Amino acid sequence: MRARNFRSISMPTFTQLIAHPALACAVLLTASNLFMTFAWYGHLKHLQASPLWVAVLVSWGIALFEYALMVPANRIGYRAMSIAQLKILQEVITLTVFVPFAVMYMDQPVKLDYLWAALCLAGAVYFIFRA
Repeated sequence: MRARNFRSISMPTFTQLIAHPALACAVLLTASNLFMTFAWYGHLKHLQASPLWVAVLVSWGIALFEYALMVPANRIGYRAMSIAQLKILQEVITLTVFVPFAVMYMDQPVKLDYLWAALCLAGAVYFIFRA
């Protein structure tokens, strides 16, 4: 058997990625969540001195990208998961994105409550995905 060299390894195309709907959904939801988190909370760090309407417009502009990723993610994911499974996946991704954002970007302290929330979500994952 011939060993592959590094140059022969290629990244999957978008078509190949969506061939695995749960994976494609998770990737798109993660990217969507990054935009969502900045849209919802980024203005608290950067736009405190700005009028509220400016923060709203900037957040809506960021949220447009969130929706541009979230809607296809849910459509793709719905091919392999139930709507309840999609929602729980979204919540797990939200916590996974939010905690580093809060700690590293917003300079919030690490809390044990994040662990308890993650354990509750692990229970939710178990009950929604068991079958």
